[in-house]
Parts: sequence; C-alpha cells; structure tokens
Amino acid sequence: MKSGNACYLSVQNLLSSRPPSQNFKIKIYRTIILPVVLYGCETWSLRLREERKLRVFENSVLRRIFGPKRDEVTGKWRRLHNEELNDLYASPNIVRVIKSRMRWAGHVARMGEERGCIGSW
Repeated sequence: MKSGNACYLSVQNLLSSRPPSQNFKIKIYRTIILPVVLYGCETWSLRLREERKLRVFENSVLRRIFGPKRDEVTGKWRRLHNEELNDLYASPNIVRVIKSRMRWAGHVARMGEERGCIGSW
C-alpha cells in the first residue's frame, strides 16, 4: 500500500490538472497506480480493515480524477459522494479485483500436477 501511495503521489499533479481528459486520467490510474497497489494481492489475507483502506485510497484517487461538483441548489462546490464515484467509474472497485484474483489463485493452487498451465515450458 505504501508503494501504491508513493506512485499516486508521483502522478498526483497530472491527475488534478486540467488539460488531460478524464478518460486519460483513468487510463493512468489503471495502468500505473493500480498494478503497483495490487502487486502480490493473491497472497494477502484481506480483512475488513484492509478492504476499507483500499476503498478509501481508490475513492481519493477517483475524487482527484473527477474533481469537485457544483451543487445545483446552493451553487457551491462540493466533493463527490462515494455513490457518485461508483457511477462515474464503470470498472469494478479495487476490492472486487483483488477477490477475483484470489479466486484464480485458489484455482491454480488446487490444480493437479498432471494438468499443466497454459504456456508452460
């Protein structure tokens, strides 16, 4: 998580700047930040505390990408709510990605010796 946070901080100015589009910023998140955060996640024991930390991290990155929203009633700027972030970011959240990887790691671990993996030497 520390290396993912360091990676996020290194591209933080790019994510909050105006010129790049939101799609480009999401691609940066998916290709640069997310792999660093998810490195070795197949071996983690994911507890509720870690899930919460990962969701908070992802929501902070997404808030940086999508920026604030102007409230229609008051006219003031406000942060996006988690539900709004989920609507804007169409991909599965980080916890779902980790759990799906854990499931695949379990399949591979239970696979018999006589059955080879694709691309085995």
